[in-house]
Order: sequence, then structure tokens, then C-alpha cells
Amino acid sequence: METYELVKSKAQAAKKAAAKLAVAGTAVKNKALLAMAAALEKGCVEILAANEKDMEAARAKGMRSSMLDRLQLTEARIAGMADGLRQVAALPDPVGNVVDGKTLPNGLQITKVRMPLGVIGIIYEARPNVTADAAGLCLKSGNAVILKGGSEAMESNKTVASVLAQAAEAAGLPGGAIQFIDTSDRQAVSDLIHLNGLVDVVIPRGGAGLIKTVVMNATVPVIETGAGVCHTYVDASADVEMAVKIAFNAKVQRPSVCNAMETLLVHRNIAERFLPAMLAQYKAAGVEIRGDAGVQAMDGAVVPASEEDWSTEYGDLRLSVKIVASIEEAMEHIARYGTGHSECIVTNDYSQAQLFQKTVDAAAVYVNASTRFTDGNEFGFGAEIGISTQKLHARGPMALPELTSTKYLICGSGQVRE
Repeated sequence: METYELVKSKAQAAKKAAAKLAVAGTAVKNKALLAMAAALEKGCVEILAANEKDMEAARAKGMRSSMLDRLQLTEARIAGMADGLRQVAALPDPVGNVVDGKTLPNGLQITKVRMPLGVIGIIYEARPNVTADAAGLCLKSGNAVILKGGSEAMESNKTVASVLAQAAEAAGLPGGAIQFIDTSDRQAVSDLIHLNGLVDVVIPRGGAGLIKTVVMNATVPVIETGAGVCHTYVDASADVEMAVKIAFNAKVQRPSVCNAMETLLVHRNIAERFLPAMLAQYKAAGVEIRGDAGVQAMDGAVVPASEEDWSTEYGDLRLSVKIVASIEEAMEHIARYGTGHSECIVTNDYSQAQLFQKTVDAAAVYVNASTRFTDGNEFGFGAEIGISTQKLHARGPMALPELTSTKYLICGSGQVRE
């Protein structure tokens, strides 16, 4: 079967399932989610075997360690995927929720309610956990989902998707609600993002290149999830011990993810007290520092930062560091190089904290906390579909409400318009 016909057939099946899912009750959706969680745990050995095939191929191709980390599944990570589905099952169902309502002077009763988007296409790279997260969130919010994972995770994703789809259907959800595009042909992405009338929205999750390609070429509506050039700004009044703890966690705890810090900005009045200890901790953790002249002067191992470094999402143990003269310079730097994802200020000055949070344009703006918390699960939303960095429809961690739209229900008693 040609790639276009393969993708179209899956979209048609998803469209058919979406009509039934839209009216599925909360109880049956929750039953399916719990069954899917149990199926992941039961299928752990099979899933790990499939994942090892992907890992072997990735190692043979020389995939960098940060990407290998994203690709790898373990018993603990599979258990985490199952727990995520159970958390979604425990969350309130947004479908049918009344957003607003009123009665007009002519007697018409208008109610605004949440409804599913329909068919959601998820395009993602080397993170098999996305398969479970996306399927769970889409089903709970009444949407059918078409999953297009990266070729590097093909065996893992195919196995996980099959396990989930079989469990969901056996629990009472319509067949076809979870579709996985099992081809490595890059044409499949282009076909998917042009299926107007069958696919209601596409959501790309991955690096800047993937996201840009989808945004620039799709005719189907896109919700843009963000590349994460995230910053931490250490203000002049910051507690040094707190700043070191936060800046270390933001870079090192899991450097391959989009909410990890890529640039550290330091006020010049605290640089001498803060940076020596900070750089020592980074060096011990294997972090390569790329800095401006002031940072280089503190440590001869610091690599000179280029213009490109300031706008690069490394996704590994590399970090750009810059000394700034003021909070205004820090915010100007963020405005120029940031991607609107997650930004942090470490400060003991309330007015500086307020200025930073009001001025910085990002989906999540932190005071005295690591950017690593920008995550649907950490925010109490259960699993997430992605972090939206755009401003229309949804922004920040996208959970159940963000996977719905609204419609108006109008009831009358014979009214006609004059």
C-alpha cells in the first residue's frame, strides 16, 4: 500500500471512531484507560524486547547519549506510563462541561459546553512514552488519535500502540480510536498534515526542525509545541546556595528534555560569589560550559560562546553562561533568544520577581524554582500532550481541557428572527 493510502485509511478509521468516542461516557473511557495501564504492565517484557531492537539500531548509528536516554524504556518507565494512564482516568472528564450560559431577552437559552476536537494527529520523535501519554489524554477527552512516531523508535512505538489499542477496544471503546502509522517513510508526515476533513488538528512534539516543518507546511490546523531554549537568571539579591541548587537541577537532572535550562544568566554583582561554586558543580557533573568573556576569565576550561550558542537547544550536558549588568539586560536576552517555553528568576527581591514575571513572555515563568517543573504531571494535570508555546487555543502544559473545543447549545420555544 502506498504511503498516502496507508495514512488516509488510518485517518478514515480514526474519523469513524471519533464520532462514537465523542458520545462515550466517562465510565467506559475510564475503564479503557485502566485496562490500557494494566496491559502495559502485563506486556512489559514484550515492550522491552521491542525497545532493545530500537536501542541496538540507535547505538549502531551513533545516536548521542541524550537521545538514547529519551529512547530507552525500562520497567520503571513503563510503570510510569501505566501510572500516567491511571492518573488520567482519575481526572475529571472535560467533555460536556458547561463553560458559560445565559438566557437572552427573547427567551433563547444558550449554553456553551466543551466538546472533543475530533481526530488528533501526534507527530513525535524518540520518546516512546509519548505514545501512551497521547493515547490516554486523547481518549479521555473523547478524541481519536493518529500517532506518527520517529523511525528510531518504530519497534517500541508499534508494540506500545498495539497493546494500548487492543486493551481499549476490549474495554468497550470503538475500534480504530488509536491509530499508529507504522512506516518510516517521511512522506507519511506530509500526508498526515494535509488530510483536511479527516484530521482536525496536528500536534508536533520534538526538536525545532520537526516543529518548524509541520508549522510551515501543514494545511491542517497545528498546535505548536515548543523547542525549549530555557533560561535561569540569577539576580543580584539571590541566595547563592538556592541559586546553585536550582541552576544545577535545571540543567543536569534530565538535560535531554525541553524544560531543561540551556542558558544561565548571572547579574554581575553576584557573579564572583555565585559562579565559582556553580562552575565547579557543573564541571563535576560533566557539563561543558560555553561562556562570555567574564565567565571565561573565571575558568580557563570555559569555551567561548558563539552567537549560535545563545539560541541553541542543546538537549545534553552543554550550557551557555552570560554575565549581565541588570535584570533589564537579562530580560532583553530572553526576549531575543528564548522560545517562549519556561524562564526562571532566582531572587530575594520581591519587586524584581514581579517585574520578571510580568515582563517575560513565556508559557511558564518561575520565581525561585527549577524550570524542570513545566510538565503536565508536575502541574497536577496527569500526563501531558506537550508544552504549547503558542498563544492561540492553548499555552503551557496541554492536558484534558486543552484537547477540547466548545460548542453552543441553543434551546428555544418557537423564536424566529425579525
